Amino acid sequence: MTDRTRRRTVLRSIGVATTAGLLAGCSTDTGDGDGSGDGGPSAVDPPSAVDDYLSGDPEANNYDGDMMDYTDAGAPTVEVGAGEGLAFGPAAVKVSTGTTVTWEWTGQGGDHNVVHQDEAFNSGSAVDEEGHTFEHTFDEAGTFLYYCGPHQTVGMKGAVVVE
Repeated sequence: MTDRTRRRTVLRSIGVATTAGLLAGCSTDTGDGDGSGDGGPSAVDPPSAVDDYLSGDPEANNYDGDMMDYTDAGAPTVEVGAGEGLAFGPAAVKVSTGTTVTWEWTGQGGDHNVVHQDEAFNSGSAVDEEGHTFEHTFDEAGTFLYYCGPHQTVGMKGAVVVE
């Protein structure tokens, strides 16, 4: 290989690497893994009614004082049987009016269901099947507090805030 050919090869490689780097810098994906570029949900402070419910006796499993804001991040999926199997994950979510929330069973922690305190939604009989889902579309603004019937007394509860 001549010096001239080597130089062209090196310059071509530098050009390809520079172009790839510039294109990567133009990407809008924020690395949340879904490729949407929306950045995913962010943690925000919950309203006092949510914090009181989830911090109350018994305290909600998997609740750390934050609520995940999905208003600009799409429709959330809440794990049923998260953590050690007796939690919703995340415990509290914030969504926009018209958003459908999906609860998906992990298969951990035994039989679970999703029951709104005032029966605005109810997934029915408790099940333990991994991959089982329940969906509810929130058409009105409000605060929706819910629990797992069989595990409410041990802190399996959650909240959806709809703006």
